[in-house]
Amino acid sequence: MASVLLSSLSFSPKQTTLCFGLNSVNDSRLCFSRIDYGSIKKNRRIRVSVVKATSVVFRNLDADDFRHPLDKQNTLILRAIPGLNELGKALLGTVAEQVMLLENIGTSVLVSKNQLSELHQLMVEAAEILNIEAPDLYVRQSPVPNAYTLAVSGKKPFVVVHTSLVELLTRKELQAVLAHELGHLKCDHGVWLTFANILTLGAYTVPGLGGIIAQRLEEQLFRWLRAAELTCDRAALLVAQDPKVVISVLMKLAGGCPSMADQLNVDAFLEQARSYDRAASSPVGWYIKNAQTRQLSHPLPVLRAREIDEWSRSQDYKTLLNRAIQINSVQKV
Repeated sequence: MASVLLSSLSFSPKQTTLCFGLNSVNDSRLCFSRIDYGSIKKNRRIRVSVVKATSVVFRNLDADDFRHPLDKQNTLILRAIPGLNELGKALLGTVAEQVMLLENIGTSVLVSKNQLSELHQLMVEAAEILNIEAPDLYVRQSPVPNAYTLAVSGKKPFVVVHTSLVELLTRKELQAVLAHELGHLKCDHGVWLTFANILTLGAYTVPGLGGIIAQRLEEQLFRWLRAAELTCDRAALLVAQDPKVVISVLMKLAGGCPSMADQLNVDAFLEQARSYDRAASSPVGWYIKNAQTRQLSHPLPVLRAREIDEWSRSQDYKTLLNRAIQINSVQKV
C-alpha cells in the first residue's frame, strides 16, 4: 500500500477547498550589483562592487534540531494509538494515490530551470539551506491562495503553489512558504499528516470512513497537525533568516491583499497577537480559545506569529545559526 503525505500551508476545517491568503510585491532574495552614478574624473580607474546573494546552509541539520516541543509531544501520543499507522496505509491505497497525482500534476505547470526559473531557484536554494533534496514544484491556476505538499511512497514528492499565492507574496515570503512545505518533508510527518488532511478536506464523510475514525481521534490528529505547523514555520525561518518575513506571511494569511501590501505593519500584528493572549488569559477567554481552535488544522495566524517571534529570539535558534555554514559571500571585483 502506498503511504501518502499531503500538506497544505493552511486549511479551512471541514471544507473541500484548501485556502489561505497572502501578498506579493516584486521582490527577490538576490541582491544584484549596483553602480552609483556621480561625477567621475576621466581616465580614473573605477572599482565596482558586485554583490552576490549571501545565505547559509545547515549541512548536518536534523529535524529534531528545530522540531517544536508540542510536535514531539503529540507525535508520541499518536504513536501510542494501536494500529493507527496500519489503518492509514489501508485507507491510502492505489485509488487515493492516483486521484491525488492526476489531480495535481495534470492541472499544473512543472517548474524547472527552463520553466519559471525564478521559482525553481527559490525552491533549490531553500532545499539546500535545509539540507534536503528539492522536490518537484508545480504552479497551478487558482484564485484561492494556497500551497501544499504531496508525497507518495516510492515516488518523488512534489509541492504545488497556486497562482494567486504567487501574486500575493513577495519573493522572500514565497520562499518562506516553500521552506514551510519542505519542513513537512524534512520532518517526515508521514501518514498522520495525511490522516488529518483527509479529515480536513471532508473525506471523513465518505461512507465507512466516518465510523472508522472517532471524533476523539480526529481532535487528536488536528492537535498534532497544529503542532506540526509550528515546526514548519520554524523551517521557514531557518530559510528566510528574518522573522519579519515569516510573520508577514502569517499577517497576510489573516487579512492581506496586494492593494494594501505597503500599509501592513508586522509590529502592529505582533501587538495584536499579544492582545489576543491577554484576552484569552481569563477562564472564559481560555474556554472560548479552546473551542475556537479545537477543530482547526492550523493554529490561528496571530498565535503562529507570536511563536515564531519568540523562537527567533531564543538561544536554540541562535545556536542553529552559529552551526550554519556561510556560502556565497560578498565578492568584490
